[in-house]
Amino acid sequence: MKIYTRTGDAGETSLFDGTRVSKADARVDAYGEVDEVNAYLGLARASRPDADIDEPLLQIQRDLFALGARLADPASRIAARVTKAAVGDADVTRLEALIDRFEAELPPLTRFILAGGAPAGAALHVARTVCRRAERRIVSLQPAADTLIVRYVNRLSDLLFVLARVVNRRAGVPEIEW
Repeated sequence: MKIYTRTGDAGETSLFDGTRVSKADARVDAYGEVDEVNAYLGLARASRPDADIDEPLLQIQRDLFALGARLADPASRIAARVTKAAVGDADVTRLEALIDRFEAELPPLTRFILAGGAPAGAALHVARTVCRRAERRIVSLQPAADTLIVRYVNRLSDLLFVLARVVNRRAGVPEIEW
């Protein structure tokens, strides 16, 4: 199978159910944003963070593929039957537990901090901002996306902020307050 199909040469792409839509379609934009978050998580992982951070990031990358599949299937005709496209309440709860666990390592925030730090920390900050943009795109979809997807992405951006801070702290890079 070749990587190029030429089916998108006129500016259209297919949703999960085969429906053809413009590549400028809001739904395509939303799952494209999710894909971008995933790529930045790959960049953060390439910096070799500690295993207790890397392993959750790998699972989140898998989750994001599932979310993308669900976003690409607005009629829920296919994604619901694909087990690896399943994301549920337990996944949101898992993110919350990770936030609680890693936040315990950090001093409380008293001011805003500037994004940056060690390479993995900076990549996680970028992933966080792209995740917030993805959330805005998802929230604007009509028909509306499943509320579970919105909750997951909202919690994920919080986790990415906490992880960026943890990575930077472990690397000995001080936070720069604004």
